[in-house]
Amino acid sequence: MRGLASRLGSHSDLPTADPYLPGHGDPSWSATHYALELDYELVGNQLRGQAVIDAVAEEDLTRVVLDLAGLEVAKVTVDGKAPAKYAARGDRLVVGLAGALAAGTAFRVSVKYAGAPQPLVEDHHGDAGWEELEDGVIVAGQPHGAPTWFPCNDRPDDKASYSIAVTTAADYTVVANGALAERRRGSSTCRWRYEQAEPMATYLATVQIGRYELRPYDEAQVPMAAAVPADAGAGFEAAFGDQPEMMARFVEWFGPYPFAAYTSVITSDDLEIPLESQSLSTFGRNFCADDWDAVRLVAHELAHQWFGNAVTLSRWQDIWLHEGFACYAEWLWSEASGRESAEHWARHHHQKLSELDQDLLLADPGPELMFDDRVYKRGALTLHALRLTVGDEPFFDLLRDWVADHTGGSVTTEDFREHAAERTDADLEGLFDGWLTRQELPDLPAAS
Repeated sequence: MRGLASRLGSHSDLPTADPYLPGHGDPSWSATHYALELDYELVGNQLRGQAVIDAVAEEDLTRVVLDLAGLEVAKVTVDGKAPAKYAARGDRLVVGLAGALAAGTAFRVSVKYAGAPQPLVEDHHGDAGWEELEDGVIVAGQPHGAPTWFPCNDRPDDKASYSIAVTTAADYTVVANGALAERRRGSSTCRWRYEQAEPMATYLATVQIGRYELRPYDEAQVPMAAAVPADAGAGFEAAFGDQPEMMARFVEWFGPYPFAAYTSVITSDDLEIPLESQSLSTFGRNFCADDWDAVRLVAHELAHQWFGNAVTLSRWQDIWLHEGFACYAEWLWSEASGRESAEHWARHHHQKLSELDQDLLLADPGPELMFDDRVYKRGALTLHALRLTVGDEPFFDLLRDWVADHTGGSVTTEDFREHAAERTDADLEGLFDGWLTRQELPDLPAAS
């Protein structure tokens, strides 16, 4: 085993794609498609899977490093043939190639694996991944949970299409990313297959399993549904009933909805926070309420379909491009739905932030602060300051253009600064420097 380790790489020489998430991702290759075939037994939490990954070498390769945590590998092939060697190294699967692959070469890796998936715990971010409910499963992928249920290249800038098939007990409903392409029932099981054609980052991939009813929103302008417990009660309508109108407003402000469908999953369990994933969001039963703290998060998760899922950060340091934009969408929805205005929320949260420590750098908060609430609120305030500076029409034009220009791709803060400068006549350097690259909280511009 010592010789195998030396040939395939020790823990210390394995790649890290993003310093905010050490020990994840390999920049030397990129995935183009994941085909996942999963069989899951709820009793005993037993998962058997096969992942077929179409990929391309970004540089000359003698090995391929995948992220896979806590699951046993039974077989690996590369282009249909056995590799020279493969071995687990912590939460990585290192595959030594039988022959070198030149940069630009397309290849296919197939991995058969099995085990009892569990959440993965990381410094600063707690646990994420495949998690058992009282009666079902959720997958919380952000930011490091993908390797708990499939082998992948776990870096946010590596986006691919997906086919996700799950076979489980017939009296459960499976919801995954994309459009439902097939539902085939057997004697005691049912196979659900979803196709996510649009590119997706690994952390946005998900599977939700529960005793759900699928309730369509017939009046919505895009296909929308909710997967809810049969006893969801009146609270469901209070929190989620306005989603078709919310969708219509977001399409107006941000541009066409970027995916084939949108599903809200409401679990029977309470959840501390909602879960973001591409083309669907997951909420606990405790979010079935008509108070603003519940409704704003329904808006927040829907907004992530544009900001975070269609347009995805290249580096975790730019998380404000997701959370600040989704937080600002909350304020926009508040005003559109007859509650407080976006201007009210901006002044309110500016005052609250001014009373907190001024030690956050929005464009690079560090891994320990990347999900700090100040990133969300200061990010939203940055957008409000931009809106007050350039005016409503140019502001919403540049948001729609931002999504249109970058859907399916990965972006940085610098990309957004350049985009805003190109789409407006205003000098924005001072504004962005103050909000993004300095710790002290700037003043908001005066409202017009």
